[in-house]
Amino acid sequence: MPHDITLLNDLLILLLAALPITFLCHRLRLPVMVGFMLTGIIIGPSGAGLIRDPHAVELLAEIGVVLLLFTIGLEFSLQRMVEMKRLVLVGGGLQVTLTLLIAFGLACLFGRSFSQSVFFGFLFALSSTAIVLKSYMDRAEVETPHGKAGVGILLFQDLCIVPMMLLTPVLSGKEGSDPTQIVLALGEAALAIATIILTARFVVPFLLGRIVKLRSPEIFIVFVVLVSLGTASVTAHFGLSLALGAFIAGLVLSESEYSHQIVSDVLPFRDVFNSLFFISIGMLLSLAALLANLPTVLFLLTALIVGKALIVFVVALLLGNSLRVATMIGLGLAQVGEFSFILAKVGAGQGLISDNDYQQFLAASILSMILTPFLIKAAPRAGYGLQALISPKSKEDLSFEPPESTDAQKGHVVIVGYGMNGHNLAKVLSRTSIPHKVLELNAENVRKGKADGAPIYYGDATRREILLHAGLASARILVIAISDLLATRRIVALAREMNPDIRIIVRTRYMSELNGLYSLGANQVIPEEFETSIEIFSRVLREYGVGRNLIEREVQEIRREGYKVLRSASLPLADFSVVAETFGSVSSETVFIDEHSPAIGKTLAELNLRSRVGVTVIAAICDSNTRVNLGPEFRIGANDILVLLGSPEQIEQAQDILNNEHPLSEHRSNDTAIFHHSD
Repeated sequence: MPHDITLLNDLLILLLAALPITFLCHRLRLPVMVGFMLTGIIIGPSGAGLIRDPHAVELLAEIGVVLLLFTIGLEFSLQRMVEMKRLVLVGGGLQVTLTLLIAFGLACLFGRSFSQSVFFGFLFALSSTAIVLKSYMDRAEVETPHGKAGVGILLFQDLCIVPMMLLTPVLSGKEGSDPTQIVLALGEAALAIATIILTARFVVPFLLGRIVKLRSPEIFIVFVVLVSLGTASVTAHFGLSLALGAFIAGLVLSESEYSHQIVSDVLPFRDVFNSLFFISIGMLLSLAALLANLPTVLFLLTALIVGKALIVFVVALLLGNSLRVATMIGLGLAQVGEFSFILAKVGAGQGLISDNDYQQFLAASILSMILTPFLIKAAPRAGYGLQALISPKSKEDLSFEPPESTDAQKGHVVIVGYGMNGHNLAKVLSRTSIPHKVLELNAENVRKGKADGAPIYYGDATRREILLHAGLASARILVIAISDLLATRRIVALAREMNPDIRIIVRTRYMSELNGLYSLGANQVIPEEFETSIEIFSRVLREYGVGRNLIEREVQEIRREGYKVLRSASLPLADFSVVAETFGSVSSETVFIDEHSPAIGKTLAELNLRSRVGVTVIAAICDSNTRVNLGPEFRIGANDILVLLGSPEQIEQAQDILNNEHPLSEHRSNDTAIFHHSD
């Protein structure tokens, strides 16, 4: 060949091998990332050996991790991260500390030295950020209670990478163990994080605004990729993980008005490079070492998954989560992280881990990564099974404090979830004196709700006992407003079984979830994406002068068809451009008659607004009573509100007549309160 294209050939081999394997996994309903990892095992150095330069592929794989964490950061916000500080600091801190202590004790029992035991604690304390978050994204569980807790703990683990890397040479007793150097390195890492946050918050949005004005999509994409890779490079230079820097950059940019465009532009690059990451993980597995040490590897794998799952489970319970959610968090983080491979390689160079231990650790860790999507998929069933084994007086039941009037209250509303939708609904029900109770799994939201005076209680609504305490059997309506689809499905089925007559209203995100929820017994499912489309077309029709009754008829027709795509119009066949031309220039406004108005005491016939300026008074509000179909004898009084119909110019002239003692420029700011309504 005229020049070296080894990397191109390797990429072609990867893609050719990945397509049939991932297609087979898809047909077997296996996670696609498992197919990618199996691809790496098959074509890797210990398999068919088709890849000549695995290190080049690993470099491209790191780009995929960077873009993955960058887009996840864009979907969060600084405000949400502040709200998650307890999960990050307390949850992550407890998980890392407990894992270190337990791994250290077990290693000492197996005859390892003090330094080696601490180092093994480092290796097992970390989980896979890329695999866990990718699994949660594919299952739309990032916003669920277990998803948020998992993200918080993973972020703390990423922050621990710096001290772990710095302490590795200290444990080996070799160069680089000066405490001053360690303190300086930690300070530099903290400074790097602060610099990234400030730059991404103030400098990058300014530059993005200038680039957007160029109207060049190519320059915009190049700049976005530069920001994500650049921040990752900066954090890596100071000893932090690539993923952490990219996540922080995305987190700060999430508050920018360009965040949605950034996500859409980065997604194709992210998915391609991210697939290379999973393939590269599979290529690390040595089949020869696995077969040679199979019993030891399987024992280590079992101890790893069970041990980490139990540790995280306990931490999740201490954070106030239910048994079900704690189980899902524990199984989700029951693997070793990709950065542990780098740490293990450094430790091997420092003499902290032997070659045989290194190979066994690598094999068990990769197998734990491959099993992670299956564990996350089985986690909900395992959580419900564990709850079934617990006595009725479980943690959730004891933490739920039903009011004394639980048995007496009937016909109330039960709200599951106290996010934005649940909070607003509870507020409206309180104002209208409609009895209701709120169930929430987030302890912080429960505290906020109690501070607001809401009848809110901590409890897992997927449990029959909790729903009984909330009085579901005598409730009239159940509203489910949470982001956990699996929990939503279970709540709907359980509620329908407990109260066949209750009306169940469910808020969900996507249209694809409609049929399943309706089949389980929901009376009304409100998908956010479809309701947004209804609001959009309603406003478009309104701009063209279509009457409200016709718009409402169209909305009802679409909903009657089962939220189908807008494929046909049920509006009467008419030329709405003519309607728009006829009514587009007509508007209505309400005018407050203050005490100084010269119109006070006069009748509509005396004012004669229709003949003088072409305006019709179609209604009036007098002493909070609305009157329509006004006759010419209607007499105007002080503090009345008149509803005028006409063109904007005609209404402005009528306002001058009604308030001609004041200049027009003063009417709108001082004496006259004007509220615009568009018909």
